[in-house]
Amino acid sequence: MSARAIWVAFSPRMRLAWGAMLLASLGVLALDRLTAPPPMPSYAEARSGFRPSEAWLLDRRGRLLDSARVDFARRRLDWVPLERIAPALAAAVVRGEDRRFRGHGGVDWLALAGVLRERLAGGRARGASTVTMQVAALLAPELARPGARGWRDKLRQMRAARALERADGWTKDRLLEAYLNLAPFRGEAGGVGAAALAMFGRAPSALTPDEAALLAAVLPEPGAPPERLARRACRLAAAIGNTGDCARFAGLAASATGPAREAALDPGLAPHLADRLLTRAGVRVATTVDLDVQRVAAAALRRQLSGLGAARARDGAVVVADNATGDVLAYVGGGGPASTAPAVDGAAGYRQAGSTLKPFLYAQAMERGYLTAASVLDDSPVQLDTASGLYVPQNYDRGFKGPVSARTALAGSLNVPAVRTLLLVGVEPFRDRLWDTGYRGLTEDGQYYGFSLALGSAEVTLVEQAAAYRALANGGLWSPLRLTPGPAERARRVFSAQAAWIVGDVLADPNARAATFGLDSALRLPFWAAVKTGTSKAMRDNWCVGFSDRYTVAVWVGNLQGDPMRAVSGTSGAAPVWRDVMLALHAGRPGRAPAPPPGVEARRVAFADGTERPRREWFVRGTGQSVIATAPAAARRPRIVSPVGGSVYAVDPDVPPDRQRLGVEVAGPAAGHALRLDRRPLGPADGRPLIFAAPGRHWLMLEDASGRVVDRVAFTIRAS
Repeated sequence: MSARAIWVAFSPRMRLAWGAMLLASLGVLALDRLTAPPPMPSYAEARSGFRPSEAWLLDRRGRLLDSARVDFARRRLDWVPLERIAPALAAAVVRGEDRRFRGHGGVDWLALAGVLRERLAGGRARGASTVTMQVAALLAPELARPGARGWRDKLRQMRAARALERADGWTKDRLLEAYLNLAPFRGEAGGVGAAALAMFGRAPSALTPDEAALLAAVLPEPGAPPERLARRACRLAAAIGNTGDCARFAGLAASATGPAREAALDPGLAPHLADRLLTRAGVRVATTVDLDVQRVAAAALRRQLSGLGAARARDGAVVVADNATGDVLAYVGGGGPASTAPAVDGAAGYRQAGSTLKPFLYAQAMERGYLTAASVLDDSPVQLDTASGLYVPQNYDRGFKGPVSARTALAGSLNVPAVRTLLLVGVEPFRDRLWDTGYRGLTEDGQYYGFSLALGSAEVTLVEQAAAYRALANGGLWSPLRLTPGPAERARRVFSAQAAWIVGDVLADPNARAATFGLDSALRLPFWAAVKTGTSKAMRDNWCVGFSDRYTVAVWVGNLQGDPMRAVSGTSGAAPVWRDVMLALHAGRPGRAPAPPPGVEARRVAFADGTERPRREWFVRGTGQSVIATAPAAARRPRIVSPVGGSVYAVDPDVPPDRQRLGVEVAGPAAGHALRLDRRPLGPADGRPLIFAAPGRHWLMLEDASGRVVDRVAFTIRAS
């Protein structure tokens, strides 16, 4: 029998009943399909899919240094397990959001019945969403899309909640944990970790009962004014047994929601390092930095910059390194309260080195046997002819000290003796040695830098400075500094152990630097430490770098915008910061002088002409002397020192000719000698005549008593 025949055999009533059943079945199928929820993840999948908006920078002991915002959609910290959330908060949330949470299977049918009764009676509509339903919507955002308030959306949430309760790994505690970590709280804070820190400056485990009640009061209406939050918090507190005067919540709500709490989501101790190392949300980057040392360095820098004032210097940076391991213990890229470029990393930026390169120049000269620490150098005016014109180095105080030992010249940071030392070593070899010592800003050849390289015309970073001075502390062995844990790079020798040790001894000698810095400057510590300051051209950069037996500390002070500082020197700018950090590092154990390495010998030296007082001096073995004498005046050949050979002078037509005379100077024993300009006699050589020559090329000659030319220079006068 055919289906049609069977259908016709039924009575009209039966046909109507079967049709109704068929339509009902189709309706149920359609409703099931229409309200089908999205697949619910297991607990493990929900945890693994959680992505914080932050990345965290940790110190060498796992303590939080800083964090960086990587995802800007919502601010979420790491997932917080329920056992690390204050029990009062969990209780208040359950009481306020879903009081029968522990007893239902995802849907609170009694609450739904109450809502339906109120609506039928024309009362105010209220929600009946359970914690499980809200977790389902948070895990599947399509369930809570804007405008999703209809019956279909509510049915989908209910079905998703029931499915979630049966999904793998979920328990009531885990559902509550997920809700607290996924729910949006006030402002951009998402999850209990960010909310507790933003509103109260605490971890979720440290919340007080009142704070827990207030945090739970935020959930139904995150943007509610403080007054409304305080009233709701009081009701929740009373419901969980935390009774008392409700007035206490008014001040707490005002404080927790005020602007002072907006930036309280990380300690902010190493923002420049965080910007450099934190690039991916959710990562925890371990560093070699010590949080305690970082705090000391940052506080010392901020204190000094506040004292100097914005009119003198606005910016600074500090790097502290462990000599033994190369670990960076502090990395402060900035921190001036008046900084105009707070995001710029002052520890990684290239700036002119000033006098801080001199120790490496003297170490190279001693290593090659060109100088000893007792060698006498001439600190007197000098003019050097270069391709770009005359180079006339001068000391910081514009004065000259005459004959000085290399020890005094280096410790006192005298410029002219350093240039004379560079003439011995050579510009190109010195540039190459600096490159080997980790100064990667020297990308040009020696000719580009010229004689000014001795005085620090090259650009360096503070990190490079710390690594280079650490090489001196380690007997001439250099290796890069480490910011993150890992295998250390093998050290390589850049200076001999003997030269590095002697230079360190010179830099630690307070008597040798007394003539320039005095006996009681910020450079003098109550224990052994070697230190060098430097100031770049036009007072734009101020450095202080030094080391003890255990630590190297490098400090830079200046203005990141490049404008000059006002009345700030090496001892008044960076040195006080260096001193404060060094004292803090050695509070438990003072620094100790390192023992001399093999190949170094000590001798008692005397200066024959009384240039300096007798002392014990250190020498590379085989170069020691007991008596240091300079060449007698009679043995020195007289020479013309001004004008310098090859000089070009331009005549200014707006200045009277008698105001444009050129001074002639002769060095050495010039008695009985005479000067001649071209063919014209100028008189005795020690008369320091002033000349005015016509445009063109001229020869200036120095003749002895017999008329023999002992020196000559050529110079040019150019008409304007």
